[in-house]
Amino acid sequence: MKRTIIASLFLIIACKEEKKEIKTVAEEPQPTEEKVALKNESNEVEDAKKWLEKSIVDYFKADIGNGEKNMQKITTKDYFDYKTDAMNVDLDVDGSLTQKEFQDKWKSKFDTSKAGVGIGFLIPSQDWVNIEVDSCDLKSSSNNEYIFNVVLRDDGFKAHYPSVVKVVKENGSFLIADVWQDEPK
Repeated sequence: MKRTIIASLFLIIACKEEKKEIKTVAEEPQPTEEKVALKNESNEVEDAKKWLEKSIVDYFKADIGNGEKNMQKITTKDYFDYKTDAMNVDLDVDGSLTQKEFQDKWKSKFDTSKAGVGIGFLIPSQDWVNIEVDSCDLKSSSNNEYIFNVVLRDDGFKAHYPSVVKVVKENGSFLIADVWQDEPK
């Protein structure tokens, strides 16, 4: 009889412990689709930011003689053509446009007032010592498009260069699709 009671107690205790396990597992919150989407978007934003910071630093550390090729690697085709036209406005080079021709050509795709006409890619200076990313903060994002407030720093010239950079994800990789630069006064 004692053995039956002891066996019954063990059985009851075992059932209660099993029941606790089931209850514990059932109480764990399951991630909602919204939470999963936010986490994926957060990862995507972080990936875009890291890519942008690394690409900017690499661009300015690369051989200046390959500047055009290096710019092409990190920009969309449209932005590369647009910024090349902007840098060459009113210069005496083949294919250069007047200010009006430039605006007429690109006004449907870009805000030509923020093109940085006559100034370089990402910074208005022609020369630099050591460009670093001082800050890169997400301004907005939507469907594979990320807009960052970026401040570049050149300690050699004690200069800071603020701009807004649009990054897009195309074919699984990030590219700069636009840079809004204030033109020097």
